[in-house]
Amino acid sequence: MKNTDISFGKIRLAATAAVTALLASAAGATTDNTTPIGADQPRSPTEAQLQCITEKEVIAAQEAWGNGIIKIGEVYSSGGDYRQAAINHIDRFYAYDESLVLFKPTLASVQQFRPSFDGALSYFVGGNASFPEDKGFAITPWSNVRWQNAGITNNICNMAVAMGNYFFTPANGGDEVKVEYTIGYIRDAQGDLKMAVHKSTIPYNPES
Repeated sequence: MKNTDISFGKIRLAATAAVTALLASAAGATTDNTTPIGADQPRSPTEAQLQCITEKEVIAAQEAWGNGIIKIGEVYSSGGDYRQAAINHIDRFYAYDESLVLFKPTLASVQQFRPSFDGALSYFVGGNASFPEDKGFAITPWSNVRWQNAGITNNICNMAVAMGNYFFTPANGGDEVKVEYTIGYIRDAQGDLKMAVHKSTIPYNPES
């Protein structure tokens, strides 16, 4: 009887292992480019990530992001590799390698939320059949990005949240475009600020 129990025990273990492997395989098979990079990679923070984020750092990160958007447009206008410029921009300013990124870009109404790198890239430069509404925000192009913070809070020290308006000046002439933003910043492993939250919307218009 004891040998029989051992045999059944081995069978149960083998069956459990097979089911686990099958589920893991199925999970992998259903993963596509909409899966947030870093979403399944919990890790301990580095010493750099534990340093408090300052308001000065946030303002510097904002200015650099705006310059990056302008740069993408300049590369596009000169016939350069603007897609690579946008990839570099996302790598530098968004936390897709660190965590889930909650990105709600301004001019997106069908697929408003872009938790994947590919979704963010499509918004900035277009050309992705999975996001047909995208025309390429960064290749408009823009000549200036002006920031107006309503406030910056860093009460939990290692995350800062900024809210306000930013104003985009079209490079080909025209009035500034006013857009509202809420941005949450965290540090990457090296201590650089990255966006983990970025919501951007057109202000409410009571006449529309």
